[in-house]
Amino acid sequence: MSKYQELANAVIKGDTQQVKQITQQMLDAGEQPLAIINEGLIQGLNEVGIRFKEGEMFVPEMMMAAQAMKGGVELVKPLMAGTDMPTAGTVVIGTVKGDLHDIGKNLVIMMMESSGFNVVDLGVDVPVDKFIQAVKDHKPQVVGMSALLTTTMPVMKEVINALDKENLRSAVKVVIGGAPVSKEYADEIGADGYAGDAVVATEMCKQLLN
Repeated sequence: MSKYQELANAVIKGDTQQVKQITQQMLDAGEQPLAIINEGLIQGLNEVGIRFKEGEMFVPEMMMAAQAMKGGVELVKPLMAGTDMPTAGTVVIGTVKGDLHDIGKNLVIMMMESSGFNVVDLGVDVPVDKFIQAVKDHKPQVVGMSALLTTTMPVMKEVINALDKENLRSAVKVVIGGAPVSKEYADEIGADGYAGDAVVATEMCKQLLN
């Protein structure tokens, strides 16, 4: 088994200690930092995404894997100062006003960051104007909104209306998610996509930006 495969397997197991150990060994052996990330760490997390989709892995394991991968990335990142890590794009994400749920959102952020997105996390209970300000400040390609209560879902529509009003709507793609949200609702409020889980959200953002 190659070292890359070994590293990917450690990510799949969610073993942070082992991930750091193998990453360090590979760096000491002179492996390319970008290759360690792409062919080892990301490979592992991609596999986790596939298993999650097929119902073989669940949210806790996925979070452990993302955490383990992060441990490896932290060791590699300082060595990549000269070679800019290719970014897949910038995403501004938050749970809408009145809603304090963040587990789903945090999982989406972990998956997106590990897929090369630069993620700006606005946190929970995010009012409309904070989303608008973040779009102006960070110029993202995607705005992600999450709601876990049916009562807070209308805020998503308010954000889209405000983007329209500020002439920012054409500059960003809007993706929404959360337990009560559906594809029908996304179509109804004029969002670009609906994502049922973190894997779908990440894939959708890649597709929207290609």
